[in-house]
Amino acid sequence: MKHNASPLEKYHTQSTPNWCPGCGNFGIWVSLKNAIANLQIPHHNVVIVGDIGCSGKLAYWTEVNGFATLHGRSIPVAEGVKMANRDLTVIVVAGDGGTLSEGLQHFIHAARRNVNITVLMHNNQLYGLTKGQASSTSEKGYKSSTTPEGSYETPLNPSVLALVAQATFVAAGFAGNAKHLTQMIEKAITHEGFAYVDAYQPCVTYNYINTYAFYSERTYELEEEYDATNRVEAIQRAMEIDGGQKFPIGVLYQEQGQKTLEDNVLHSDKPLAKRDVSDISVAKLFGR
Repeated sequence: MKHNASPLEKYHTQSTPNWCPGCGNFGIWVSLKNAIANLQIPHHNVVIVGDIGCSGKLAYWTEVNGFATLHGRSIPVAEGVKMANRDLTVIVVAGDGGTLSEGLQHFIHAARRNVNITVLMHNNQLYGLTKGQASSTSEKGYKSSTTPEGSYETPLNPSVLALVAQATFVAAGFAGNAKHLTQMIEKAITHEGFAYVDAYQPCVTYNYINTYAFYSERTYELEEEYDATNRVEAIQRAMEIDGGQKFPIGVLYQEQGQKTLEDNVLHSDKPLAKRDVSDISVAKLFGR
């Protein structure tokens, strides 16, 4: 649904981000604001739910509603917001740590429930705010304060996880390609159902492997004839990143027409937040 136009400046706050100069968060931040402005969504109808970490601060510097959550709990909070008022555009911004470590169970269940929210994951393959420790997406051999001899764990593939968990929209983008990432976020926001966007994000302070040059040389846009309705093909493409040499970006998978969690549970187009509760009493719950 389109709304009255709002200039991009309306989504800027008076304060500026304190991310490290050159951080990939800037590209994601600009792309998200561009997507909201291009879709002409009034900022009072947008809720950005942030996790702990550098990514979670994005809501602080975007002139929309924001909710700061506990580490790994951004997705269930976003579900609650959407269930309370389905008219809102609800967007989760979280890192690979919060999404795939503390919050992995929420990620999987929100996908299979087809909650109508967008999850924009800042994938820098480490914990950036807390000094670059290894995360669930860190490559084997990655050295950090928690893995001084190199990580021995196999990294998780978030897009494959989302696809296997029956997500109805899965896409990938690169923070260094804001125009393309903006398009992916737009498609995710307008999708009816659970939408996941894996945003490859260089951390210029701690990650000297997955740099802008690294991704610029290895990302490629999915070809026009690619069939985004084939889940098996999507999984195969998503698995290309496991070798660390090819990173497909674009809409990997999209399934239209599936009922959302709100459709299955609320049974009404009228948001809970706007329903008449004047004749509802909880007295019986207290034995009165």
